[in-house]
Amino acid sequence: MILSASPRRWLFVLTILVGSFLLFQVQPMVARMVLPKLGGAPAVWNSAMLVYQALLLGGYAYAHWLGRFAVRRQAIIHVALFLVAALWLPIGIAQITAPGPGQEALWVPLLLLASIGPVFFVVSAQAPLMQRWFAADTRAGDPYYLYAASNLGSFAGLISYPALVEPALPLAMQSWGWTAGYAVLVLLVAACGAARWTGAADAPEGGVATNDEPRPTWRRQLHWLLIAAVPSGLMLSTTTHLTTDIVAMPLLWVLPLGLYLLSFVIAFSTANRLTQVITLLAPVVLLAVGGLGLMSTGGTSMIIALASLAMLFVVATALHGYLYHLRPAPQHLTLFYLIMSAGGVVGGLFAALLAPLLFDWVYEHPLLILAAGLLLPLPALLPWDKWLNLDRRRAFLVVVLLVAVAILISQRMVSDWTGALDGSVATWGIVLFVIGILVIGWRWAYVGVLALLMFGLGGANTVNESFSGARVRSYFGVYTISDHPALNQRRLAHGTTLHGLQRTDAAHRRDPTTYYGRQSGVGLTLDKAEALAGPKASIGIVGLGAGTLACYRKPGQRWTIFEIDPVMIEIARDPEKFTFLSDCAGNSPIVVGDARLQIAKLPPAQFDVLVIDAFSSDAIPLHLLTKEAIGIYSRAMKPDGVLLIHISNRFFDLEPVLAAEGKARGWSTAIRMDPGPIGDELADLTGSNWVALTATPERMRQLTGGIRPRRDAAADGAWVPLEERAGFVRWTDDYASTLPVLIWKHIIGGRDE
Repeated sequence: MILSASPRRWLFVLTILVGSFLLFQVQPMVARMVLPKLGGAPAVWNSAMLVYQALLLGGYAYAHWLGRFAVRRQAIIHVALFLVAALWLPIGIAQITAPGPGQEALWVPLLLLASIGPVFFVVSAQAPLMQRWFAADTRAGDPYYLYAASNLGSFAGLISYPALVEPALPLAMQSWGWTAGYAVLVLLVAACGAARWTGAADAPEGGVATNDEPRPTWRRQLHWLLIAAVPSGLMLSTTTHLTTDIVAMPLLWVLPLGLYLLSFVIAFSTANRLTQVITLLAPVVLLAVGGLGLMSTGGTSMIIALASLAMLFVVATALHGYLYHLRPAPQHLTLFYLIMSAGGVVGGLFAALLAPLLFDWVYEHPLLILAAGLLLPLPALLPWDKWLNLDRRRAFLVVVLLVAVAILISQRMVSDWTGALDGSVATWGIVLFVIGILVIGWRWAYVGVLALLMFGLGGANTVNESFSGARVRSYFGVYTISDHPALNQRRLAHGTTLHGLQRTDAAHRRDPTTYYGRQSGVGLTLDKAEALAGPKASIGIVGLGAGTLACYRKPGQRWTIFEIDPVMIEIARDPEKFTFLSDCAGNSPIVVGDARLQIAKLPPAQFDVLVIDAFSSDAIPLHLLTKEAIGIYSRAMKPDGVLLIHISNRFFDLEPVLAAEGKARGWSTAIRMDPGPIGDELADLTGSNWVALTATPERMRQLTGGIRPRRDAAADGAWVPLEERAGFVRWTDDYASTLPVLIWKHIIGGRDE
């Protein structure tokens, strides 16, 4: 509620909005800057989020410490710190040594701290500090609603970056624009300090009017910490869960964070009725969607993805609303925010660092769902015990009976589970969901039924895979190996994307499969490598997978393979798992590390054919498709070499990117659009799109035998022209936007391949 008598209320609201907007503009901006160094694995984003949360905690701790001084001294110290942090402007990436293999989890935080640590630290402190200064005037009223303004600014900053800033401005201009915003923020903070310069300087607790509320107990502070930790961890686990087992597209990295911020806006605003309604519905939503939290198969649907995002928003709003309900008097405001920020770091540490080390799957997600069930307010949605006039003892016996029935149903669901949510499993799941609603008033029973629902809806299968040794997790993703005896196949999946497939019958185990069949662009090219470059052709492969391409290698050829994930190398080299490498290219060197950085270290003119196949599920390796990246490949290739890039993707049309690049360089380009399997006999093949680029027209003619019209795209062995897009701007390290190449109908429809 806005009090007109409060002096300069608009100034404090504006300052908090601007500061929070800048804070969450810099996050995706820096993430974009570090792409050439880090790539785009979901774990990189989670590590970055952990750094931001740690810096936020540091900023809140600084604001809490600063509260011991009078407002005048606070203002002097804070503005001085703003000026010192300005030495790190304009925003750029620190020049530190690249990480060794397996060191990414520690190197990413170090790089971000060195690049934006001081600036992020001082800007993050201004939100709680401005609220404290605001409350220094006795006429100001409750300062907590300003936290809603803070998160509204954060939400606007985060969402506007991919929608408005990134498509319109190169990184250099973004950095200078952010610097200008920083200067405006310094002036606003100074103005806020001047607004409280007199009249409150000598008040206790840094000028905040007190009501003599005692310091919150350690138990109460621990409660704040846990309530704050669960939504933070759930936000990161939802990100990992979506990009691992539902739809792996980078746009989904931003959405969970945006909804997490939006939950604060509602919970800390004056919209009490809306918060109450969401809190009432939260246990139902947690049952309906959280029950799917242990399912690792059969969940590749955009509907489930959207439901997961809705659950995050509802649960976060309910928990943050509960946190707001437990807030202390304004004199303990900075302590409250400090504990809340610490909770965010605890949740982030668990989801971003500990979970990948402890678990072989995203088990942090169902664990945090259960933790939410333990902490949520649980108002009885259907108070049947009161309707039936049952005393507490009889009602308890009914609940025990319902839980016993739930156990039997869950066991039946496990026995009926076939890998998808259908048939009797879905029916029994609905019954279990109803039981969960009936026991909402009993927390132990509610959480127990939620766990049973998870276990019945594919959870038992997920847990069994962990004990079978068929799954492994690394910093770059979750890999699952599965056997299909009826098809004579062994498959390697990275999230929802087929990463490799080998025939298990001896006669066909060397056959190239999936995206790499004989009629694919890479198959046609590697089969012609000897004709193009002689018997000693030099081949570079970026992206190992199961090692399928290795069986195109012919005696005398020199192959070099680049792979960023040591875990993937272990899988491909283990003949107990896949034999492509051991059968066909066991002595080929494998270079561990980011391919762009490793290829840049090589002497020039190394490769006759260079194959780029580095997608992490459907996440675009944007840093491998820019002008600078193609320049690195060009230097590593022989003058008449062929660059081959795999662009099959469910959510992005990358033809315009490479068409613009080829045109800018004056290179010949073509695309082979392999339609994939036609009948059951080709079930081990997958449709694929491969783009060939070469600086020599004659080499392109030798490769393609003549480029055919676009209407012949599906013909056997046909290479067709790339489709150009008028006005498409060439991607560079400084400017690239994925919005123009999004395939919106696939995003809305949740297409799977």
